[in-house]
Amino acid sequence: MAATQRIAAGMAIAAACATALAGCADGGSVPRQGERGTKKAAGASAPRAAVRLIGDGSTSYTGAQPHLPRPERLKPGRRPPQFVVFSWDGSGEDGQKLFSHFRRLSKANRATMTYFLSGVYLLPESRRDLYRPPQHSPGSSEIGFNDEQGIKDTVEQLRGAWLEGNEIGTHFNGHFCGAEAGVGQWSVADWKSEIAQAKSFVKSWRTNAGLKDAAPLPFDYDKELIGARTPCLEGRENFMKAARELGFRYDTSGVGDQVWPTRKEGLWDLSMQLVPFPGHSHEQLTMDYNFMVDQSGTRTQGDPAKRRLWGDQMRDGLLKGFDRAYDGNRAPLIIGNHFESWNGGTYMRAVDQVVERVCTKAEVRCVSFRQLADWLDAQDPTVLDKLRGLQVGEAPKHGWASFLAGHRPAPAPKGVPGAPAVKP
Repeated sequence: MAATQRIAAGMAIAAACATALAGCADGGSVPRQGERGTKKAAGASAPRAAVRLIGDGSTSYTGAQPHLPRPERLKPGRRPPQFVVFSWDGSGEDGQKLFSHFRRLSKANRATMTYFLSGVYLLPESRRDLYRPPQHSPGSSEIGFNDEQGIKDTVEQLRGAWLEGNEIGTHFNGHFCGAEAGVGQWSVADWKSEIAQAKSFVKSWRTNAGLKDAAPLPFDYDKELIGARTPCLEGRENFMKAARELGFRYDTSGVGDQVWPTRKEGLWDLSMQLVPFPGHSHEQLTMDYNFMVDQSGTRTQGDPAKRRLWGDQMRDGLLKGFDRAYDGNRAPLIIGNHFESWNGGTYMRAVDQVVERVCTKAEVRCVSFRQLADWLDAQDPTVLDKLRGLQVGEAPKHGWASFLAGHRPAPAPKGVPGAPAVKP
């Protein structure tokens, strides 16, 4: 379709628009309110005594992540909640302080999000040769590296975000795009190397940055990392093969419609989606970058007189997509963005307004990809099959009670999310 072709062409220059890091923010943790229809997992608060440093002390084990709800199976006849996932590519804290801004927005609106960290944001420029990108010379990166202050500030945000129940995924490292030298040409072995290096930069940031007395990140990244989005949405086929072998649980590197997810290559396919594009006959991908390319082309700071219109188009397009799902098939709405002030920050304003508009509505859960995958894993497969039969915007003809009533639930396997607790 024409819209998808525009998306593929537009994403090819994303690397040129990435931001260098240097800034600061607070890293405090404020408990997030519980979500409707869920039970908080036992032992949600990590006791101080449970801290165990890993490797050089850049990361640590602190127990179960706080503020994660325990997923529950839908009861017969109940309509599913409306899930919304806000996610951020290349997450780091720079002078714009957008990481800290969206953490505050999340806490104020009962939301959690997924932050896809670029590993080179935890690697100082002086140690760039430690990065050996596949099919590129050592120390190469399309988005640069970081400095000591930028690493400190990014770590502070990662620490606070995880303690608030948000997810830390990966956007890999050097962000290489394009037909000649991009990630689309990487083999499965190349992707495994890139993933291993992304992990290593998180697991050794204190040593690499000379910050050996800094507080560790409060999670084991080998266990925390379960999903990703590839640069420019390229190289997905071989990435998914590598990710499956490495124990990942989902991928969000595709373009899809607003329907219920299925599995591909053993991973949940949680692709971003096409939603209405106000003022246009075609639909647009749920990502700030793609709205920008369709509005101002490759100019990241286009006509100031049109910026408010452009932001309103993105906001209203996302809201139309939300309403179409909320009043229709209840398919999760997947949204991807960047910490960027493109076109005067109009897309960040749009995301602010969407979060404030939807995340506090009844039966809505603004969650991370991890939480969505947990919920999907907990459901009766026959129920998910029925939900997948609903088309974009299609509500059950005779109502949810009739649509999801009468099936004989399959028992949940022991130990999976949503299974009955095992009695001692």
